[in-house]
Amino acid sequence: EAVFKIKETTDTMPIRLDIKKKLSVSSERVKSVDIHPTESWALAALYSGNVTIWDYESGSNVKTFEVSELPVRCAKFITRKQWFVASSDDMRIRVYNYNTMEKVRDFEAHSDYIRYVEVHPTLPYFLTSSDDMTIKCWDWDRNFDCTQLFEGHAHYVMMVKFNPKDANTFASASLDRSIKVWGLGSPLPHYTLEGHERGVNCIDYYPSGDKPYILSGADDRTVKIWDYQTKSIVHSLEGHSHNVCSVLFHPKLPLICSASEDGTVRLWQSTTYRAETTLNYGMERAWALAATRETTKLAVGFDEGCVVVELGSDDAVVSMDGTGKVVWARNNEIQTATVRGIASAGADGEELPDGERLPVVPRDLGACELYPQSIKHNCNGRFVAVCGDGEFIIYTAQALRNKAFGQAIDFVWSASGTGDYAIRESATRVKFFKNFKESRAIKPAAASADGLFGGQLLGVKAGDSAVLFYDWDSGEFVRKIDVAPKEVYWSDSGNLVLLACENSAYVLSYNAATTASAIAMGQVDAEDGVDGSFDLMYEISDTITSGEWVGDCFIYCNASGRLEYSVGGKIQTLVHLDTNSSGSTMHSVLGYLAKEDRVYLVDKNLNIVSYKVMLAVLQYQTAVMRGDFDAANELLATIPESEYTTIARFLEAQGFKEEALQVTTDDDHKFDLALELGKIDVAHALMEQTPEEEKKSIDTMAKWKKLSDAALKISDFDLTEACSLASDDFPGLLLLYSAVGNFEGIEKLAVMAKEKGKTNIAFLSFLLTGNVEECADLLIATNRLPEAAFFARTYLPSRVGDIVSLWKDDLSKVSETAAKALADPAGNPDLFPDFDVAAQVEQMFLSQREATKATGIPSTQYPTAKDDLNLDLIALVKSQGGPPAAPAAPPAPPAASSAPP
Repeated sequence: EAVFKIKETTDTMPIRLDIKKKLSVSSERVKSVDIHPTESWALAALYSGNVTIWDYESGSNVKTFEVSELPVRCAKFITRKQWFVASSDDMRIRVYNYNTMEKVRDFEAHSDYIRYVEVHPTLPYFLTSSDDMTIKCWDWDRNFDCTQLFEGHAHYVMMVKFNPKDANTFASASLDRSIKVWGLGSPLPHYTLEGHERGVNCIDYYPSGDKPYILSGADDRTVKIWDYQTKSIVHSLEGHSHNVCSVLFHPKLPLICSASEDGTVRLWQSTTYRAETTLNYGMERAWALAATRETTKLAVGFDEGCVVVELGSDDAVVSMDGTGKVVWARNNEIQTATVRGIASAGADGEELPDGERLPVVPRDLGACELYPQSIKHNCNGRFVAVCGDGEFIIYTAQALRNKAFGQAIDFVWSASGTGDYAIRESATRVKFFKNFKESRAIKPAAASADGLFGGQLLGVKAGDSAVLFYDWDSGEFVRKIDVAPKEVYWSDSGNLVLLACENSAYVLSYNAATTASAIAMGQVDAEDGVDGSFDLMYEISDTITSGEWVGDCFIYCNASGRLEYSVGGKIQTLVHLDTNSSGSTMHSVLGYLAKEDRVYLVDKNLNIVSYKVMLAVLQYQTAVMRGDFDAANELLATIPESEYTTIARFLEAQGFKEEALQVTTDDDHKFDLALELGKIDVAHALMEQTPEEEKKSIDTMAKWKKLSDAALKISDFDLTEACSLASDDFPGLLLLYSAVGNFEGIEKLAVMAKEKGKTNIAFLSFLLTGNVEECADLLIATNRLPEAAFFARTYLPSRVGDIVSLWKDDLSKVSETAAKALADPAGNPDLFPDFDVAAQVEQMFLSQREATKATGIPSTQYPTAKDDLNLDLIALVKSQGGPPAAPAAPPAPPAASSAPP
């Protein structure tokens, strides 16, 4: 189980990376770590002989593999095969499928401890380095044969690394104090790099091709950067107080990372070599590091466990202008593409399905002089501002030509004015620029200005308590809002603003005319600003991670991965997006193109997707929320019928069910609305139009039942009967017919139920109509012979003998003795007292039934007929010495009356 530590020390980082600890777990000594490129997994090789996969988002243990009884020194993912490969101190290599946990291969690889495993980026190879001073290459497509042996080091080979620029070459680090560079085609090294004073433990290549650098760490406590073309040392980094065990160039960030037995992880800028920060988690010696180009995560293996940290946000650094042109940064490289028209240019001229990755074609704009941490278009899309490392550069969006630059902690654009922007120089100084020239500087009315927000007004984040708004032209203080937003979103018209806070968001209206008038007349209060400049409209109880105004509608992604939009505070969910293992969203809203009726989203890997959201629908819903039904009706004519059901469901949610019924084109929705509005005739007409192939479907039967219940509520018995017949609702029909005294209906129901195999309903219906012969036949037909015999003993004595005979035959198949024990009136008359009298009563009942068959027994006779039910007809016949006059009611359960009681 994860044990989360709290000890952590970080220095201030000029590169301004917010370091967050994602995972901290205690375990045996961790000798190796690796990060999965797509799953949120960290792979840890333990000194105990186990290999563990941790989910760094949820903090859970995904899987643990008991690999060896001796320490596992290295474990690496082979993601294209769903494997990991592990080396242990029993000199063996083991390969496992991490999904099925099946062991794929287990073989002895070296004659001494195996220090490292390196997987080729594309070919089916991996390298192993060992204390036997050799390096071996293994081919898993050739049954894990050793295809090459590399010899040349004079001491333990601690690590090997492939060159990402040329994967046919690799470098090795050895305790013989050297680094050697090899080629896959030759058993001898190409060249040797010497310069460390003690054994070299670790190496790494620069991840991109623009610098021919190798990084190394050694027992001389230094980290060195080598130029492998000139074979010289470019720089030497000092600061560790013990052996350096692991080094890497972070593949996504401009950082060099180093781990040491002094228990610290040091971060250095990879361009200036400036020491940025030191991480110390109090977990004793640090042995291993891992990172991937897909995220900003860094995994660290310590004596006492494993830690995964996030070095700043791994959200995509990307911006889209109003025409669909997208600019993004991959490390220092800036690229551009357009999404306009791509979603509608799918196969066969059809639109791409919603949520499918858009096949954008990127174009390189060039390299940026600083490491981009944010990128943003100005109001008209002509310029983009790139910010990072405490600096900003403004480029032309088309050709990436430098327009302006400077030092700034934060940078934001104005919502109007091509070259209007503001920067935060410090916690107490903010500068305004107009047309790329400084216009004024202010000291915000707060103890500390912690951030800026662009838009219609300049927003200054005042700690964790408030946001202050200032006018762009005059620099006047407009208003203080006592919430702490993470982001501020202004509508295009500037009359609405959304403040996205930690767990909720607030939508305010902004009165520009009132503000302008107050500023012009000098009526701005120094503490309160302009009274009446903002009014709270509504609150959204959700965590908004990104969003975009479309008119008066706000489209956004929330933290749990839903794409939604708000119209007047009413939330509509568009789609549930993919989330990571902890349930957090992986997408952000890029922008909306009104001409294509599409909202564009981008994930952390710069994959762009789109979803159809019709502008006319949003405008219609906005008009409805304003109560402007004339405008709404005009807009409805511009909306295709395919969207009418969406419109209708929105109207229903607002309580406009009559209007929704008129608009919807979905028969199911129309049926539900008709029932809710009590329009039974409309619902019935819809049901009558049900296609023949759907009439017996479960859904159709359920609708008939709903309609039947609705008709029953208003005492429309004819419709209730029709609905019950259409849905084969035999229990409902029995209730209806018996309640209203419909004798003929019960007779028909008995026959229908018998044909449909509903024997309980059929039996009860036959009994209510006095058709005891059919009741007995039903019991016989369903092999309920004991029940049939006892039923006949009461109602049909003349058939007792026949039924008992059937019972005996059936029972004899199970027990001959039990069958012989059954008695019948013919063979054992002494066991059936008054049986001849019962036969007389049967004839009386049948005569009475025949006499009333045509007319039934009038309900007016109920007051006297009910007492006949309590007559003991056997005793009555015996006392009178013969059959008495027929009673008003038969001795059997009474048949349903011909009229309601």
